[in-house]
Amino acid sequence: MLKTLRRSLLALLAVFPLMAVAMPSAQQVVQQTTDNLLADLKANKAGYQSNPQAFYDALERILGPVVDSEGIAKGVMTVKFTRKATPEQIKRFEQEFKRSLMQFYGNALLEYDNQTIRVLPATGKVDPVRTSINMEIVDHKGVVYPISYTMVSQASGWKMRNVIINGINIGKLFRDQFADSMQRNGNDLEKTIASWADVVAKAKQTAQADAQ
Repeated sequence: MLKTLRRSLLALLAVFPLMAVAMPSAQQVVQQTTDNLLADLKANKAGYQSNPQAFYDALERILGPVVDSEGIAKGVMTVKFTRKATPEQIKRFEQEFKRSLMQFYGNALLEYDNQTIRVLPATGKVDPVRTSINMEIVDHKGVVYPISYTMVSQASGWKMRNVIINGINIGKLFRDQFADSMQRNGNDLEKTIASWADVVAKAKQTAQADAQ
């Protein structure tokens, strides 16, 4: 009896640390990342405005671990093009995409001027594999800009797969721009990867035009 009880206690002690460090929920990941990002931006904004690359590096440090860059990059390329690409080309595009995503997102954040940003409470039953987390940005005039993050559950925790900003689906925007670039480059993947920074610049212009 005592031997069985001792084994049960040992098993409980072994499991308890795993319970104590349970992975954050998708909403907690978005909230914590947002808090960390805004705190860093407020503390270093002046320096970042004169040295944007330092901000991109900070974004990589803060956002990088919670962004599913591989999944997003493959989604942008679509099966049509990934099945024709080599693993090296896919990896290189993922790296280029992640770098450009940080710049795309960073340039918008540098315009942040203490607007109200709030992560909305989860509603309904949360899908254990894929879910959406909603956020609102309220400007100084009281105008509300909705943001929705698509989060996917992976072995290392919840990761961002897509974002919809004020009705603009960023994943679809990049996907359309990638397909257009491939067409203009005669389906030459190397040229498209090399010119991806220009594609992102065009996507930013398109997003701004749609927002207006």
